[in-house]
Amino acid sequence: MINNDVLRRLRYTFELSDSDMMRLASSSDTKVTRAEISDWLKKDDDPSQKKCNDFQLAIFLNNFIDAKRGKQEGKERAPEKSLSNNLIFTKLKIALNLRAEDVIEILALANFKLSKHELSAFFRKQGHKHYRECKDQILRNFLQGLQFKYRAVTASDKKKTKLINSHEKKPKPSTSKYKWKGIEKVKPSSK
Repeated sequence: MINNDVLRRLRYTFELSDSDMMRLASSSDTKVTRAEISDWLKKDDDPSQKKCNDFQLAIFLNNFIDAKRGKQEGKERAPEKSLSNNLIFTKLKIALNLRAEDVIEILALANFKLSKHELSAFFRKQGHKHYRECKDQILRNFLQGLQFKYRAVTASDKKKTKLINSHEKKPKPSTSKYKWKGIEKVKPSSK
């Protein structure tokens, strides 16, 4: 999966500001600017978009773990130079403190079914006989499920939910005898 897409989805899901993104993408050795974050978050068809490499995404995910779970005492986690979908999936699972049942529920929110045994294969070491490579579709569905679970409800979403959940009320009686294409015309009062 494209690293920039992972960053965009996490930013949207957890409503991360530019300063949050800069803080999470920076390490003690490297500082990331607002312009770099902006370039990473641009759409794929934008010519000024810059690719976020695996090392930069690893720094972001390690700091995301620290932000969500608290920083461990001792030395800083060394970012990986190469990331696979399995490792991204694992880091997000750790950051959000998810158990297997939680991950299965999140995938179900995105209408994707996976058994506990299939899921555990993604978190095994690469040489293990039951290891399975996490395909883009699975990671994409997991990120979409995270969005459904963690994204704060906006005012427009509340209105939509209210309209869906409210009981249907009978429409008010019309004061007009004339209707054209759904628009009422009020009959002038006679004096």
